[in-house]
Amino acid sequence: MALLAANVLVFIGLFTGSFCTAGTLDSCVFLGEREELSLYEDGDVVIGGLFPLHFSPVSSPLTYKTKPPPNSYNYSRALRWMHTMTFAIKEINKRNDFLSNITLGFHIRDSCNDIPVSLKATLQLVNGQPESNLSTEGVTRNSSMETTNTLGCAAVNRRVSSVIIGDAGSGVSMALLRSLGSFHIPLVSYFASCSCLSNQKEFPTFMRTMPSDAFQIRALIQLVRYFGWTWVGVIGVESDYARFAIQLFLQESMHYGVCAAYTNFYPVELNQHALDELLNVIQMKTSKVIVNFSGESEMQDILREVQRRNMTGLQWIASEAWATAKSLWEKSGKLLQGTLGFAIQRAAVIPGLHQHLTSLSPLSIHKTAFLAEFWEEMFKCRLNDSINTHYHGEDTYHDRKMCKGTEKFDDVYSPYFDVTQLRVSYNVYKAVYLVAHSLQDMSDCKDGKGPFQNGSCANPKNFKPWELLHYMKRTNFSVLGKEVNFDQNGDPIAYYDLMNWQEMSDGSLSLVKVGFYDASLPSGQNLVINDSMIQWPNFALQALQSVCSESCPPGFRVARRKGEPICCYDCIPCAEGEVSNATDSHECSPCSEDTWPNAARDLCIPKNVEFLSYYDALGILLCTTSVLGACMSFLVVVVFFKYKDTPIVRANNMELSFLLLVFLAICFLVSLLFIGEPSDWLCLIKFPAFGISFALCISCLLAKTSVVLMAFRARLPGSNVMKWFGPMQQRASVLLGTAVQVFVCLSWLLTAPPHANYNTNYHSSKIIIECVTGSEVGFWCVLGYIGFLACMCLVMAFLARKLPDNFNDAKFITFSMLIFFAVWITFIPVYMSTVGKFTVAVHVFAILASTLGLLLCIFAPKCYILLLRPDKNCKKKTQHIHSASKKYLNT
Repeated sequence: MALLAANVLVFIGLFTGSFCTAGTLDSCVFLGEREELSLYEDGDVVIGGLFPLHFSPVSSPLTYKTKPPPNSYNYSRALRWMHTMTFAIKEINKRNDFLSNITLGFHIRDSCNDIPVSLKATLQLVNGQPESNLSTEGVTRNSSMETTNTLGCAAVNRRVSSVIIGDAGSGVSMALLRSLGSFHIPLVSYFASCSCLSNQKEFPTFMRTMPSDAFQIRALIQLVRYFGWTWVGVIGVESDYARFAIQLFLQESMHYGVCAAYTNFYPVELNQHALDELLNVIQMKTSKVIVNFSGESEMQDILREVQRRNMTGLQWIASEAWATAKSLWEKSGKLLQGTLGFAIQRAAVIPGLHQHLTSLSPLSIHKTAFLAEFWEEMFKCRLNDSINTHYHGEDTYHDRKMCKGTEKFDDVYSPYFDVTQLRVSYNVYKAVYLVAHSLQDMSDCKDGKGPFQNGSCANPKNFKPWELLHYMKRTNFSVLGKEVNFDQNGDPIAYYDLMNWQEMSDGSLSLVKVGFYDASLPSGQNLVINDSMIQWPNFALQALQSVCSESCPPGFRVARRKGEPICCYDCIPCAEGEVSNATDSHECSPCSEDTWPNAARDLCIPKNVEFLSYYDALGILLCTTSVLGACMSFLVVVVFFKYKDTPIVRANNMELSFLLLVFLAICFLVSLLFIGEPSDWLCLIKFPAFGISFALCISCLLAKTSVVLMAFRARLPGSNVMKWFGPMQQRASVLLGTAVQVFVCLSWLLTAPPHANYNTNYHSSKIIIECVTGSEVGFWCVLGYIGFLACMCLVMAFLARKLPDNFNDAKFITFSMLIFFAVWITFIPVYMSTVGKFTVAVHVFAILASTLGLLLCIFAPKCYILLLRPDKNCKKKTQHIHSASKKYLNT
């Protein structure tokens, strides 16, 4: 352990210039250069501060042979941050109700946004520095100020800092934490946002008043998705901040359907080669939206090259590191007009801060190198006996006129005086109050009830850093009326303002708040944007498009392109029977059995119901034919009844003729049962009605044919056959022939009756309401029996077709049976090959055609003689048949 401690002290001595002699920790020798660029004010507790008051846009490689050149560019915003810290400390010291027994001091150094410089400054804050090196502003000198510093060496005349507020950069903060973590010195950052710093196992002494990038990334992802920008370029400086931010951005983007058209890291040392590579990538890609994770200094170089190439029409999305950096506007022209970016929460006003910032006097300026440099650069003059060591262009500096000391701040503009966008300054303010409230909680501790061993309390004026850290982790307080809370990782709850860079009529920049992101709100409600307030690049009326593939409208689905990002795809129409009702649907959903997609395939609508309706043209035609056929049958009945006493009516078995006409009319009307919406009871009726009605007709024809045939055979000598074919026998034959069909139908109905069915399988877009036979055997038995009767009738009629009689029905029955068979033989294949209402139409057509054939073939010739050729309707023409069957035909 002693060896380890010695090595640590040697390491610290290399940076701070202090070296502890061997064998003792009480004697330190300062070996390094004297550092005068610091700001110190004494107090019971001295709070350290690190601010990037200078930076260099181009880093020089360290050779360790020569002293690195100083960073020369003044960072006036950081100067405001620094003075916000001094203002907050002085404000607390003036209060009587808060930390009344403790005076706060400060020790502030320049970190230059550079790890070696920042690490050296940090170790000097916690280690102290000889009195001769002091350059103070309002230092209260006290001979008793010599104390033992945090790391063991004796500090001369300057209290060490047990807590540090800083630094601004995430990478710099990580380097400091890895160096100071072993000594449990708390570090409170006001601008480091890298999500990596939330790892409390690796950085247990870190806290911040700046939200973690994890929240910012979610906000940025939701922002680009809100405007439909799914194809964005992502660039960032080669730093821990940008690397972790971009990695998190790429991970989160996968959940929101956002793709990176390209990812490019550029070095902190942005030479022309690196700029050319970056700008070439931006120009080659189709993405017009660029998310940039960088600092203000790197962005300046990028904008200068963008302006040189005249690259316009880009939508910049700023990370919080430069979302409110107004200094970029003056150097970029209109390139940043329309930029959107999330900025950390702004304080409406910090009372008294503006007066504190503007209370610079010639006396204070000459005492502090930071302010002397600021004064000279702002008014472009040279102070007499200036202690400024940073010259911005040495050749022109000595040519400047001398400062009068009467210069007015109203004559120039500097971000230092801008208190309208107090964001980082507000974080610094909260960081000071975090330390102050922790000290207040430490002061309020009662012995025996303390948080440490045996209920002990820490001494607010002489505490160890880890004791203060304990209170800081558990402190919640209110600043300017707003609650400040921290989670288990030491991160504050995120709230961002969505800022829009808008060009005013005079060409100046206005940072307009157009929305906000509140991480405390439920997901889906935490991003609020007022679109109407946004000013787009080139004053466009709406947001530009930046997509790899156009969105797939409803009715289409996304088809990924092999080997390309998920945002690059083709739009494929939904398959038959499927719909998609959202944009960029990954899958199409099948419709239910009773619904079907509309023409656009974005909505399932009820399927069309199909059946042979009375309102269809086909249904109307068949219905009309059926009624006309029935009317014709009854008309023939009327004609026959009128001429019932004439030979032609009496010669052809008048009773059977009337029965046949009635049955034919019934066959015509039975076809009406097949038209209309099928139902179970209708299906039960129509098939048996069809079978029985045709059985009646064919039985009548069979009886008529038998009578004709037997009548002529009765002319043979000794024949007594006609006694078996009297009126009673004829009626009985009709009933017997029909009874068999009735039996078949009853068997069918009792075993597997016909019923209505909703058929959705044959045609996807239709529901066919049909009568299914239930039993195919029953249906074909009915048809088969009708065919059997028709065959018997055809055979008998064929045998009697040439009997000598002008009024012989046999030849007409033969012809009608041929038509009957032609119709029904044709019906079978057509019936088997059609579906839906056309099947029913074929069936109805077969009924009507066969019935009409029977009616016309048998009765049309008779009606022709009765109505048009009455001269042929005489007894003479029927004499030979009348004599043979007179006792049977008198009925």
